[in-house]
Amino acid sequence: MAEGSGSCSDKDFAHFLNISRRSIFEVASMLLVFHNHKIVSDRPSEILVELIELSKMTFAFRNTLKAD
Repeated sequence: MAEGSGSCSDKDFAHFLNISRRSIFEVASMLLVFHNHKIVSDRPSEILVELIELSKMTFAFRNTLKAD
């Protein structure tokens, strides 16, 4: 998001928000993989809930922009 904040238009910034949201999904996937392979011992559910909320907030923010 920080990189996209210097965008010249809402459309460009919306693009960076989409990339940011995809990165959230990537982190969630890696967390599950690490958990399944016993690389992390904590239960991932609390972090996944936070990632879902972050994804929702990013999506809502993106929708406030006048970009298609």
